[in-house]
Amino acid sequence: MIQSYHNDVNKFVIVGDRVLLKPREMDSRTESGLYLPPGVGKKEKIHSGYVIKAGPGYPTMAGLEDNEPWKQNNEKVQYIPLQAHEGDLAIYLQDHAHEIEFGKENYVIVPHSAILMFIREEF
Repeated sequence: MIQSYHNDVNKFVIVGDRVLLKPREMDSRTESGLYLPPGVGKKEKIHSGYVIKAGPGYPTMAGLEDNEPWKQNNEKVQYIPLQAHEGDLAIYLQDHAHEIEFGKENYVIVPHSAILMFIREEF
């Protein structure tokens, strides 16, 4: 299911602590069988979606131990990795999400801090 989205989004480079999600379709029926009008689910504060890509993580301040500005720092930036893995189901706060459309598909970019939990099939 998730593999079909990768053809279009391989061009994306996710920055920092951001996560690219494919929103999960909301059920248009209630438990009692009533059909909900379109847009009702978008008002919910908590949504879910599948992780398509994740950024490298939180950058660290590498090389500040010497504190000598004349020394050339050849170290590459180091990152604290994110918990998001491709294919995870993420439960996130809608208020922090940014919706985009690419290739007639809707995606959501969410900061890692707005994700409440992940549901992962394997550990």
